[in-house]
Amino acid sequence: MISEFHQLSEKIEQLAELTGSLRRENAELRASLAAATAENADLSRRIEEAYQRVSALLEQIPAADEANEETA
Repeated sequence: MISEFHQLSEKIEQLAELTGSLRRENAELRASLAAATAENADLSRRIEEAYQRVSALLEQIPAADEANEETA
């Protein structure tokens, strides 16, 4: 009977260690997800800014062509 209690105690200890390990891993994964989400938002913002700059440049190209035709 004492042996059974000892085995049960060991299993409970293993379960407690596994629970702690999983909680730490979960916290790390949440931190990684938050960092990835922030990076994704930053990259999306930078892509939008680049898109706006390219669009503005493209709008200027026809105007530059028309100006060249007028001076020629």
